[in-house]
Amino acid sequence: MTGDLIFYLLAALTILPAFWVVLSPNIVHAGFSLLLTLLGAAGLYAYLGADFVAVTQLMVYVGGVLVLVLFTVMMTRVPRGDRPNRGLDRYVPPALFSLLVFVLLYKVITGTQWAASIEGPAQPTTAEFGANLLTNYLFPFEYVSLVLLAAMVGAAILIREHRTTDDVDTPPVDDEKQNEQEVTS
Repeated sequence: MTGDLIFYLLAALTILPAFWVVLSPNIVHAGFSLLLTLLGAAGLYAYLGADFVAVTQLMVYVGGVLVLVLFTVMMTRVPRGDRPNRGLDRYVPPALFSLLVFVLLYKVITGTQWAASIEGPAQPTTAEFGANLLTNYLFPFEYVSLVLLAAMVGAAILIREHRTTDDVDTPPVDDEKQNEQEVTS
């Protein structure tokens, strides 16, 4: 009975803020609601015995991605005059897509034979996961790290300013000296 109550509380902590993420007109409020949704998902993972996935959820999504999203949102200036269409017609395509996904998930969940053969508390998976990661799956692990490094270097190259040879040879112009020269001539 207590286990069911914990599950329902964690499910509510995940689902209710998720609705606010989608429906909130304020993007900062949506970002903080996303924080609660991700924390609820990490709690569900921990409750189900997937301790490594729960800690990864906290470190990667809550600790990294969400903080990056919130900083980006707070430091970006959105012009107030350029607001998109606020009519109800903008909700129709996402609502149809959500309904389609819900129906698909419902069919999968109800059509699956769920085996209740797990007896006793869930066992931690971190030691087995770590041993497999550093023995059987060492090459894919290192390969993914190189791919991520290449993606970071590529992103840095794409966002840096493109300088021409004229920009490098020309010394910077001092605005005050430019203004004095215009006034005296």
